[in-house]
Amino acid sequence: MKFTVLTLFPEIPRAFFETSIMAKAVERGIIAYDLVNIRDFAFDRHKTCDDKPYGGGAGQLLMAEPLGRALDSVEAYKKHVIYVTPSGKPFTQKKALELSQKDEIVLVCGRYEGIDQRIIDLYVDDEISIGDYVMSSGEVAATVIIDSVYRLVEDVITSESLDEESYSGGLLEYPQYTRPAVYKGLAVPDVLIGGNHELIRKWRLKKRLQKTFANRPDLISSARLTGQLTAEAEKMIEELSELCFFKHNRRKRKRAPKKDVPLVTAEENNHESD
Repeated sequence: MKFTVLTLFPEIPRAFFETSIMAKAVERGIIAYDLVNIRDFAFDRHKTCDDKPYGGGAGQLLMAEPLGRALDSVEAYKKHVIYVTPSGKPFTQKKALELSQKDEIVLVCGRYEGIDQRIIDLYVDDEISIGDYVMSSGEVAATVIIDSVYRLVEDVITSESLDEESYSGGLLEYPQYTRPAVYKGLAVPDVLIGGNHELIRKWRLKKRLQKTFANRPDLISSARLTGQLTAEAEKMIEELSELCFFKHNRRKRKRAPKKDVPLVTAEENNHESD
């Protein structure tokens, strides 16, 4: 698989391609990459790539001509082109898996206020957002997408490592522990050091459900709708729901104000005794 990144600052993604697991994947020939400096395709001696937007407004836009020439130089019309933008569709693990099946991806890194719309209309296949926030660096956002995609390419990471991580099977990942067995008074759960693989499997499934239930209940709903949950998982969810309901009601009872008890004077008390 090959990633081609069009950018004004190639030194930013270069560091990513030259380190860690990615560097090993490149060395093994599983992943290839090309970093294209958009400034190399500017017309003037100042290498100008941005200008003020028509209609007024703050900021600058990347101009269509240098960016279009850069895209033509890598034959973008033959490849899958992504523009990383806050106004794109949300990036998900499902989308990462889909993109990992592509032979070559071209990523356009925006800067300033974005890029000329005509580039999007003529070249872009996917507009992708990595979250509901705005960044100044399209390079950082593009690197996030690359990192999520390349690790799903066959032989980059073992399939066992991908099986139970977050979002596999529609759930978040379970808690994990390593040495020492006790750290600052906190011990590793006994089930993980007992050697019973079936109990460990059940514990991990329950913890995945608990974490997803607490942090991303929307994923539980989605997994149910798509039939990703086993009967065992559904039973655990019912138990967790009942437990949460019980704890919620118990907290409500603790918080509820005590009913006022009418005060009875000693004189009234004596009168009632007569």
